[in-house]
Amino acid sequence: MKTAIIVDDEPLARLVVKEYLQQHPAITVVQECNDGFEGIKAIMQHQPDVVFLDIQMPKINGFEMLELVEQPPAVIFTTAFDEYAIKAFESHAVDYLLKPFSQERFNKAIERLTERDAAITAGNTRELLDTAAQGPQQNQRIVVKTGNKIKIIPIDEVHYLESADDYVKIHTKEGAFLKNKTMGHFEKVLNPQQFVRTHRSYMVNVQLVTRIDPYEKENFLAQLKTGAQVPVSKTGYTKLKNVLGI
Repeated sequence: MKTAIIVDDEPLARLVVKEYLQQHPAITVVQECNDGFEGIKAIMQHQPDVVFLDIQMPKINGFEMLELVEQPPAVIFTTAFDEYAIKAFESHAVDYLLKPFSQERFNKAIERLTERDAAITAGNTRELLDTAAQGPQQNQRIVVKTGNKIKIIPIDEVHYLESADDYVKIHTKEGAFLKNKTMGHFEKVLNPQQFVRTHRSYMVNVQLVTRIDPYEKENFLAQLKTGAQVPVSKTGYTKLKNVLGI
């Protein structure tokens, strides 16, 4: 017996999935969720085998929701959102159902779910998130979980990023927040004309840089409008100067 959660802000869409699942008694719906906030709590509570997930939802979208789950389950997208390349979903998600979809098409998605190994499917979900993060809509903000709360940080409000073991510390005027990603991930997805990796462990919002001061040996310090100082290596110094045009 497999367990499932449906996350979609449209009641009718959730109803369709439940009706189609009646032909698959081996899958039990343990909870329906109206948005990504509810979805995160439900996944943490029930640890489902699969999530039927919409992408465009209020508050946070489906990708952002999955990013906040430490061990994301298998995913079958049920959405009208088709701006990303379909091949990305075909490669990493169990399936991608473009609304409106038929019972027959839904059945094929269930077949794929049944055929796939759970460990492989979970790994594919993580790869999916890395692929989706490179889309234009995914790099305009950073969604983090702090305690039991979820915070949305517009990218322009990020002062700098700092490596912190398996996390990246996002520094803002409201404080620092941890995100379970790597510096390499942010270097790949953030606009290189706005954020420069100045050091192995730091990236800086160049709009906040007021000057670059010599430090020790061939290292430097970037002084920010906020008063913060960010380390700059020799390589980072060259990249920073190129972006700043100095």
